[in-house]
Amino acid sequence: MRTILSLCLALSVSLGAGEPDLARQAFWGDAVCYSGYREGQDPDKGLYPTPAQVMEDLRILDRKWKVIRLYGSDRHAADVLEAIRAGKLGLRVMLGMWLSGKPGKAPENERQVAEGIRLARAYPDVVVAVSVGNEALVEWSDHRLTEPEVIAFVDRVKGAVACRVTVADDFLYWIRPGNRLAEHLDFITLHSYPMWGNQDIDEAFATTLDKFAQVRRAYPGKTIVFGEVGWATFTQGPKHAPRAGSEAKQKRYFEEMSAWARSLGVTTFIFEAFDEPWKGTGTEGHWGLFSVGRKAKPAVLGWFPELRPEGPTSPAYGDRP
Repeated sequence: MRTILSLCLALSVSLGAGEPDLARQAFWGDAVCYSGYREGQDPDKGLYPTPAQVMEDLRILDRKWKVIRLYGSDRHAADVLEAIRAGKLGLRVMLGMWLSGKPGKAPENERQVAEGIRLARAYPDVVVAVSVGNEALVEWSDHRLTEPEVIAFVDRVKGAVACRVTVADDFLYWIRPGNRLAEHLDFITLHSYPMWGNQDIDEAFATTLDKFAQVRRAYPGKTIVFGEVGWATFTQGPKHAPRAGSEAKQKRYFEEMSAWARSLGVTTFIFEAFDEPWKGTGTEGHWGLFSVGRKAKPAVLGWFPELRPEGPTSPAYGDRP
């Protein structure tokens, strides 16, 4: 009997029983990144999804996922949080604050931080963590901030909210010697994209796991969450292996990463829920597990057979300069 109880307890822990505490190294249920922007909508232009569209998306996601990740503290985020509460959905949220080091962005950074704090306080039943910035420290970032600037934002947010606080950034930042940010965080949020490293699907899974292991060695004892891993269903340009993007490859990578995350107890946000046309017609617009028309790609079709498309949801290939 004791053995059976021990096994049940271990299973409960591995599946993340209870409310997600992302600072604990555990699998808290399937996780996915969500931005609901459809045709003609664009966060940079303040053109947001309607509340009805947000609710439609969340009812889809609530059937499969436990935690979703948002990127900004803006009207879209507010609509998402309100829809989850009003709809009594089981989803929980890692809220984002979009920070930029570009000239003239300081006032917007202040707005993001202030609104993020407000939303985290207003929705403590939904928001389980806040990410203070996204890919703002890695060297190739086009909106780069300094580490002291990000630490100052993090300390300010930690003093104002009750939930966990993190920063999301690329593998190349986290393994840089001498980083001081991690000691200010409740957990590390790590990104890994083998596709952008010019690798194809046969190398992708092993490469991603190796990056996780390197970051774990660099920060022993610190909880690590994968904030973004994914595979585009269409690629365009010279930054990928030939014909890297495909729906079949996305399905394989999704299945490999999901099984690993569950078995090793690592919360892993798949990038991303839906294709986003505002990012362009090339690679960046085709990371979704669903098309912009909310049709299921092969990776998730088994859970959503009624969302089967009439044909492929992505172009076949786009490997041209």
